[in-house]
Amino acid sequence: MLDRFACYELCVQSPRHITAFLRALHGQHPTVLREDFAGTAAISRQWCLEAARAGESARAIAVELDAETSRRAAELMAESNLGASLKLIQGNCLALPCNGQQSDAADVVFVGNFSIGYIHDRQALVQYLTHSLNRLRRGNAGFGGGIFACDTYGGAGAFRLGGIERKHPGRRGEVIRYSWLHEHADPRTSTVRNSISFRVEINGEIAQEWPRAFVYEWRLWSIAELREAMAEVGFSDINVFKDVNVAPGETPRPVDNPAELGDDWIVIVAGRA
Repeated sequence: MLDRFACYELCVQSPRHITAFLRALHGQHPTVLREDFAGTAAISRQWCLEAARAGESARAIAVELDAETSRRAAELMAESNLGASLKLIQGNCLALPCNGQQSDAADVVFVGNFSIGYIHDRQALVQYLTHSLNRLRRGNAGFGGGIFACDTYGGAGAFRLGGIERKHPGRRGEVIRYSWLHEHADPRTSTVRNSISFRVEINGEIAQEWPRAFVYEWRLWSIAELREAMAEVGFSDINVFKDVNVAPGETPRPVDNPAELGDDWIVIVAGRA
């Protein structure tokens, strides 16, 4: 049977595209991924699995605060037989060190699923970016040059209440109805409350249902705010990417013209250490 975490991975995430994008953006065979606000660590698992299939050495560090989510991440890691290549840390990735853990060096630091919005004030954002920059500068055997990347959304509808519903195929012929709802928005503070609900149908009958399976209270950072904070702490080559689907050997192309974004957009903002 599916659970809410499986529905999330099936309906929301695309680990294969993200890991390919991150590797291509780095451009120098990155080894160590740090995934903050990692959820079930789907990106980290994909990172390690791809390297194992290619006979390469790679590691990932996935940090998640929520206890239930961390337990599910550990179960999925065990099912994937990743061994020591993936380290799961249950703790606050905004704390340094995280739950007493040594601050690991990394070649790539990734914050996905709009989770940069868990940081609600600029001082905390700058502090987190500074810690991430320091991790990246210690990566690549001390030569640095790693990348930080996070996603965000915006546009004309960013603070408009309402939602969308989509259907996704399950693993065994189920139909998963996925609903994303903007429940509350305050443009004065750039804060939003969003929720995700799932309903699983088999042969037209409701088999499982999770109303408000995940609820998020985020600060919706603008592209400009993220770029300015990243530049302030010392990141360089800061760019915005709309398309994360990259072919083998292809270099991700940054957004050159604001018209490319359209009325509503999801982007990745990335910079180099």
